[in-house]
Amino acid sequence: MSDDHDHHHHDQHSHLPPDPALRVQALETLLVRKGLVDPASLNAIIDTYANEVGPQNGARVVATAWADPAYRDWLLRDATAAIGDLGYEGRQGEHIVALENTPQVHNMVVCTLCSCYPWPVLGLPPAWYKSEAYRSRAVREPRAVLAEFGVALPEETEIRVWDSTSEMRYLVVPRRPPGTEGWSVERLAELVTRDAMIGTGLARTPEETA
Repeated sequence: MSDDHDHHHHDQHSHLPPDPALRVQALETLLVRKGLVDPASLNAIIDTYANEVGPQNGARVVATAWADPAYRDWLLRDATAAIGDLGYEGRQGEHIVALENTPQVHNMVVCTLCSCYPWPVLGLPPAWYKSEAYRSRAVREPRAVLAEFGVALPEETEIRVWDSTSEMRYLVVPRRPPGTEGWSVERLAELVTRDAMIGTGLARTPEETA
């Protein structure tokens, strides 16, 4: 969780510029100069995650968990394996933990030092996830941040903020909307948004997709 961000993660990023975009540019320049990265290959990777991999993958994971109790249990026990079983694996997704929202607990994910993010299931992170404002305020005042995203939770609901690291990333399993009993995985997936899987949103209701 947010209080447990490990020292190793800090060491990895403390020498980089504070702005995420500048960090990426600095790293890319350094790696290309050292001959460790081929610019064409790097562009191909970026294109893949920008255009072929995205939140639809995570939506299928969540929808499968909603529809199949056995898969849900597996996902909560070993998310990396369960997600890999659906064919979603690779860089930035080596170690993923699934966090289930309940009426009592709402989970929210941030990376306080950079922008660690589960690419295989969510694609590339949105700009706001990488912003200094979100990375700092999500920890200090999560309820206020959620309100700005349009999420109003009962006062009795506990908000847990989880800090992603280079070793561990998180996927939030939002609460299943009522009135979806008997729906197929494909139809359920239409209710699952990227923000809901980060914890800054809720799943759509059937009425919102009608």
